[in-house]
Amino acid sequence: MPLIPGEALPYFENMIYLPMIIQILERDRETIEISPFKLKGPYINIVERALKTVQADLKETNKYARSHNMKLIKKGKGDTFTEYVLIHNGYEDIRRYLNVRLRNRTEELINVYFASAGNHSTKGATTT
Repeated sequence: MPLIPGEALPYFENMIYLPMIIQILERDRETIEISPFKLKGPYINIVERALKTVQADLKETNKYARSHNMKLIKKGKGDTFTEYVLIHNGYEDIRRYLNVRLRNRTEELINVYFASAGNHSTKGATTT
């Protein structure tokens, strides 16, 4: 029987990925602000909407983690793997994630958040 229940794993993964996504989006927003785009507003708006959604998801994840006695500790990072300690109700599980997998999954999630931010509102974008 696994020490960490299956329903807790998505929350642990959110605790890994969402802070990375927030850091990346904040850095991207700064880059867009100083870049020579003619119209920066639309790009900044998409990044900010995605950022707000990620922050809200992280807040919900942290709330769930507190109420279910969950904690995540980043143990170490090497060239190939990053190791995390997942603690749930006093039980510890050490997991190693490939850095390539972390990067690829983070990129996937950013695409999902951008898609939802881009679908926010298209009022006024009608064609005749």
